[in-house]
Amino acid sequence: MEGDLTDTDTDRLPSTLLLRGAGVLISCLTALLGLLYFLLAGAVLGAFLLWPRTRRRAHALLTAGARGLTALERRRRSVFFHDSFPEHHASDQQVLRYLAARTYAGLLCGIVVGLLVVGVILAGLLAAGVARSTLTWQELLGQVVLGGVLLFLDVQGLLSLAALDTRLARECFGPSERELLERRIDELAASRAAVVRAVDAERRRVERDLHDGVQQRLVALAMLLGRARRSKAPEQADALLEQAHKESQEVLTELREVAWRVYPSALDSLGLQEALGGVSERCGIPLRIEYDVAGPLPPSVETAAYFVVSEAVTNAAKHSSAQDIFVSVRAYGAYLGILIRDSGVGGADPGGSGLTGLRSRVAALDGRLNVHSPSGGPTTITAELPCA
Repeated sequence: MEGDLTDTDTDRLPSTLLLRGAGVLISCLTALLGLLYFLLAGAVLGAFLLWPRTRRRAHALLTAGARGLTALERRRRSVFFHDSFPEHHASDQQVLRYLAARTYAGLLCGIVVGLLVVGVILAGLLAAGVARSTLTWQELLGQVVLGGVLLFLDVQGLLSLAALDTRLARECFGPSERELLERRIDELAASRAAVVRAVDAERRRVERDLHDGVQQRLVALAMLLGRARRSKAPEQADALLEQAHKESQEVLTELREVAWRVYPSALDSLGLQEALGGVSERCGIPLRIEYDVAGPLPPSVETAAYFVVSEAVTNAAKHSSAQDIFVSVRAYGAYLGILIRDSGVGGADPGGSGLTGLRSRVAALDGRLNVHSPSGGPTTITAELPCA
């Protein structure tokens, strides 16, 4: 079960605890360095920090030394606690604030460690007294209870200070866990709302296509068949039936188009490459597709990639006055890259309903979509979808 310790983790646990214990002890020493630095820097640079003309230069010198000690703390966290921090350039205020808080926490940790050492010495003296039989059992019981309570408080203090050390490091060297979690929650909430809006817009479009297209053609077909049945002249009835036959074929074609816009069955049976080939066949202007994907893709990625290409090509054919369209679908690493470029007049609105729906569909998979459409063209749409 996830979260259980394996045999390897159990074997490595003592060495990990020793390594972290050494990191805590070294943090007490680095806190002394921080205290000495602030005392010396305050003595040397204090007057210059108060004088407006030299304040900026003195502050720069103070921060430069603080950054050196902060780098030492970052190295300590990496070596003894195996922390991996992203590349992050902290501001001067963050560095000074971190070093001051780290110094305070480290000195407090040193006091707690000192109390723990004193407790160990007293425990040794107590054991020696028991061995010499100089203590009554009432005195022994009182000493054991008091020592146990103090040991518990001391250990809890060390654990709390270690957690504070971790939190300070994350806040200075990179986004804190809380910030990352809050950011992820906001992204998921926005993505969920965008997906709901995209689904509603898709349903409205399908309803509009059926009502304005297929339904109107079916009404016209019914009227033609009614006129043919009521016609007394055989020639007129044959002409109406032939017209009704053509109308039925057009209804089937439009219904097939609507079905393809809802979900192309070729994705399940033939795969993404063949489904994109269907987009090329239905496109009214020349469309060139480069497909370079070796292995199979997750179904959700194939679906998102298909609709990105299909919607972008449809928009270009309707609104861009393009003479040709180029589409590239390539896999690189754990991502699928999509590029659609047309030779149209440009000026596409990235905040339009069509492109917003595509961006929502891509964002639902933690992907990214960018639109570059300067006035005069060309319009370039790029999308990046994670395949893992």
